[in-house]
Amino acid sequence: MIIPTVPTPDELLDQGFRRAKKAAALVRTSKIHRNKKSKRIEEVRVQTACDVIIDRIKMILDRVPDIESLPEFYQDYIDVVVGVDQMKQSLGGLNWAVGIITQLEKDYTSRIRRTRPENAANLRKQAFGRVASVVNKIEKDLDFLDFAKANLRNMPTVDFEATTVVIAGFPNVGKSTLLRQLTTAEPKVADYPFTTKGIQIGHMERKWKKIQIIDTPGLLDRPIKDMNEIELNAMVALEHLADVILFIFDASETCGYPLDSQFRLYEEVKKLFKTPVISLFNKMDLSDNIKYLEKYINKLEQPLMVSVSQGMGVSEIINRLEEFGERKEKIR
Repeated sequence: MIIPTVPTPDELLDQGFRRAKKAAALVRTSKIHRNKKSKRIEEVRVQTACDVIIDRIKMILDRVPDIESLPEFYQDYIDVVVGVDQMKQSLGGLNWAVGIITQLEKDYTSRIRRTRPENAANLRKQAFGRVASVVNKIEKDLDFLDFAKANLRNMPTVDFEATTVVIAGFPNVGKSTLLRQLTTAEPKVADYPFTTKGIQIGHMERKWKKIQIIDTPGLLDRPIKDMNEIELNAMVALEHLADVILFIFDASETCGYPLDSQFRLYEEVKKLFKTPVISLFNKMDLSDNIKYLEKYINKLEQPLMVSVSQGMGVSEIINRLEEFGERKEKIR
């Protein structure tokens, strides 16, 4: 979501009043009769200041898309990252300000036209004071939209037509490494939890078909109500985007989480999303206890045994994704 630069109340008022002063200077050099000129100067100052402020606020409103018209993924993403209700409330505050300032412009320009010349400047000052009061009342709304602009700057661009694979699992099991192996994406990879702070997207094309692969932040084995913002980003992707989930187990348990916990998370994901799941055991080069793994392997349907960092088994993953893509095309 692209939100334009959001000014502070002081910046908004300064821009409006400076432009009003310049507009008044043009009237001063005109050939209007002196008695009419003093009123016209103040009328133009009110009109210009209000119009500039209204236009600047409307530019923000016009460039922020209607949230309810967005795909559900983006609605939930915005809700997780900044809060949809607060976003709507802040946009409503700006709409309110536009309506009030529009009415003030109409009222005060009319009053200035009807007043005596010596009273025109006082009416303009009153108008400026009331406009300033309205703009200052939306300070919190402007602050929030500036916060939203910063936090939604990197909102992912999703191809809703492509077959979408969402990679899921505990932190540090090798999700980002797999994305880097399968696509040209270059996510940050490191040996500590929650390296992936947001959703990373890569693309590959096989047999002229586009496959979109999404790396999600690591999930933990806990209820949704206890998840942090990073984990909720993953849940949003799983719920709205996944045609198939690629669930990664760390066979070596070097991620810091035992296979019992990883398997509980796997079962929770399967139960929650009703989406096809391809499971794979990663870091097999670091695991030498096959008997220990067997009790988990035997509970799964054709899991893949891989070592992504070594490139071992990556071709098998691609083949499995191709097979899924072909089945999906037949269903279509």
